[in-house]
Amino acid sequence: MKKAKGKLIIFSAPSGSGKSTLINHMMSVSDKFEFSISATSRAPRGTEQNGKEYYFLTPDEFRTKIANNEFLEWEEVYPNKFYGTLRSEVERINNAGKVAVFDVDVKGGVNIKRFYKKHALSVFIKPPSIQELKRRLVGRGTDSAEVIKSRIKKASMELTYAKRFDRIVVNDDLETAKKEILQVVSEFLK
Repeated sequence: MKKAKGKLIIFSAPSGSGKSTLINHMMSVSDKFEFSISATSRAPRGTEQNGKEYYFLTPDEFRTKIANNEFLEWEEVYPNKFYGTLRSEVERINNAGKVAVFDVDVKGGVNIKRFYKKHALSVFIKPPSIQELKRRLVGRGTDSAEVIKSRIKKASMELTYAKRFDRIVVNDDLETAKKEILQVVSEFLK
């Protein structure tokens, strides 16, 4: 894939759609991509390091950056628990000659696309159906029935955003979806 300084690729999808698998595949074929590291006001977990998994800020630091318009997008998920994308992170990646890759929720994806317009490609990874999504989530064996129910409800809302993305890739066959992602990204970077 050709060098594309100043471009961004945004991925959003309901949990269980295969988004992480598809992003990791795309990133494995070229060293031109770099993940955008999000900022959060939550405390690091386990071995998480500042500047690697997240940029860890205090709630007050986060609010100051909001007031200074330093975020492309942000959300207060729980009281004093903020998540967002710093403009400086995109600049850091682009200045290194890399393509910034985002793995964000649908609202964040729409906001980043609105800001960067034609310099950003927004891709929505869609499961073949809600029933298949539920089957995948149950098959993971990592979530309780209540968590799965909550994720399915959220997925129904997220699916309403699909038409606001540049491209929709239906992940009903993983190998086909991998090829489609590479084709869509390659066309965008030309």
